[in-house]
Amino acid sequence: MSSLQPVRGTHDLIGEERRRFNHVVETARRIVGLYGFDEWSTPVFEDTRVFSRSLGDTSDVVSKEMYTFEDRGGESLTLRPEGTAAICRALVTNGLTQSLPQKVFYAGPMFRYERPQKGRYRQFHQIGAELLGSAEPLADAEVIAMGRDVLHALGIGDEVVLELNTLGDSASRDAWRTALIAYFSERRAELSADSQARLERNPLRILDSKAPQDRALVADSPTIAQFLTPEAQAFWDGLRSTLDTMGVRFRENPRIVRGLDYYGHTAFEFVTERLGAQGTVLAGGRYDGLVAEMGGPATPAIGWAGGIERLSMLLEDVPAEPRPVAVVPMGADAQAASLTVLQGLRAAGIRAETSYRGNMKRRMERANRMKASHVVVIGSDEIARGVVQLKNLDSGQQAEIPFDGVAAALQAGSAAGG
Repeated sequence: MSSLQPVRGTHDLIGEERRRFNHVVETARRIVGLYGFDEWSTPVFEDTRVFSRSLGDTSDVVSKEMYTFEDRGGESLTLRPEGTAAICRALVTNGLTQSLPQKVFYAGPMFRYERPQKGRYRQFHQIGAELLGSAEPLADAEVIAMGRDVLHALGIGDEVVLELNTLGDSASRDAWRTALIAYFSERRAELSADSQARLERNPLRILDSKAPQDRALVADSPTIAQFLTPEAQAFWDGLRSTLDTMGVRFRENPRIVRGLDYYGHTAFEFVTERLGAQGTVLAGGRYDGLVAEMGGPATPAIGWAGGIERLSMLLEDVPAEPRPVAVVPMGADAQAASLTVLQGLRAAGIRAETSYRGNMKRRMERANRMKASHVVVIGSDEIARGVVQLKNLDSGQQAEIPFDGVAAALQAGSAAGG
């Protein structure tokens, strides 16, 4: 066995795992398309400022988890730890802030230096959706409903719960922040070392702490509800009312703050109990200041991201790959004819394979190992008569089919092809 293994926190996607991965992405792509979202792709690494400015230097992602390096030209680059900041950068640098709203879907790898565990990797993959340029609660409700629909299309909608919170507007958060500083300052000695450091810089990060001593204190800390401005309260009421109208069930969780600094107003998480500590499978919120951080105009926005690995782990049934048709030439004379049939099947959209060597017995064994549904046998006699032998490996039925009729027989589900 080779001493070379995947780097810690990374993993190979092969066979069934890759099929699950593809199913998540393809299902999400189909559902978001129904809502009018187009797919964008951004570079896997960016100027470090894209993330350090937008995510906030008090977030764990920036302070502890980013893969940042200096290239040969002396530029500071960072492997993207999340997708939203890169999408906002792309909006600005491609001159699209004058063509709003923009509805964007993306899928790809992200990188964070975290402690690997079940459902958490250092290279992980996300699907995500961003609605850029709409400030109304209806936009938030539609994006959340779309996330709900993706989960239902994957067959896991009944296993997750939507938890919802408001972070208010800036005035609401300023008042709440002052109250949190006062509350936690009286209990500073009981906080973890990380939360003591966060207290002065950004006390909201304490609410996201996983340290047991912090969780006990957070449970009794002030919530934002008592500090909401009339405008923020109206937005919160509008969001909940619209979700009710759309039939999206949720439960309020005043402790959701999300892990990044750019969120305001809406914050939400779809959570499950099946994955233990890594129970958040799709989450997001509103971030009205992020496009401006990239040098663009003030632009309202709302979005979410979902972990593909975590979603894959929840799938019960994944559509099976279509079984191939095996093309078996008998003798060197039949090789050229078999290639014509083989390519004809592929051109018709039928998965077809052949063995590259071996006698008839070995080629049939290979057909069984690949779990072929049918086998097309071609020999000198068949070539002379312009036919092939088409055998259904499940039923054992066999029929002669003209060379140019194999694909049609398989697609029509004939006795031999069905």
